[in-house]
Amino acid sequence: MTDLASFPITRRWPPRRPEAIQLYSLTTPNGVKASIALEELGLDYDAHLVDFEASDQTSPEFLSLNPNNKIPAIIDPQGPGGEPLALFESGAILVYLAEKTGRLMSAERRYEVLQWLMFQMGGIGPMFGQLGYFHHFAGKEIEDPRPKERYRAETARLLKVLDHAMQGREWIAGDYSIADIAICPWLRTLRDYYQAAEIAGWSDLTNVPGWLDRFLERPAVQRGLSIPSR
Repeated sequence: MTDLASFPITRRWPPRRPEAIQLYSLTTPNGVKASIALEELGLDYDAHLVDFEASDQTSPEFLSLNPNNKIPAIIDPQGPGGEPLALFESGAILVYLAEKTGRLMSAERRYEVLQWLMFQMGGIGPMFGQLGYFHHFAGKEIEDPRPKERYRAETARLLKVLDHAMQGREWIAGDYSIADIAICPWLRTLRDYYQAAEIAGWSDLTNVPGWLDRFLERPAVQRGLSIPSR
């Protein structure tokens, strides 16, 4: 049996199956990247809920795994060389899982996949998240319209970039990949949770809405979107 006792996080979230990948997450757009990838790849994993309402993410145990107090994070008992690997940052986790299995990032399209993954990490996530704050959360109470308009305009621009790139394509890097898994949960959140899609020009897009629908139809995506459950 794999011994994960040397990782302090296991004291707060004891492994139910120590031989499985340990996932510490929440069903946010970044969190479900990991659970969807794990479902798509058919890897054995043990999902643990990191409850923000209980401030789990700032507990000493969670900070021992991710000092940046963000989800998701994982421990793979069978990491490189057969040694356990602890890893945080959703993009890094996606790359690791793809390379571990040789799937969702083909050698031929590796750098195209990585460019769109970085596009999500550096642009879509931060900009969509800020628009969500100013449109849907406490930021909507700020009377100055400039912050919201800044993020609305940038979100609209990013959506147009995606829409142009998706012309004639089923998936963003040609084949279904970790780039789709990184981007589409944010599109879903913008549309369904933040309810900010229309102010960012969603109805003018010709390719992005269908792309999101195809993504959401995948059985592994449907499962991953609700993991970890509350």
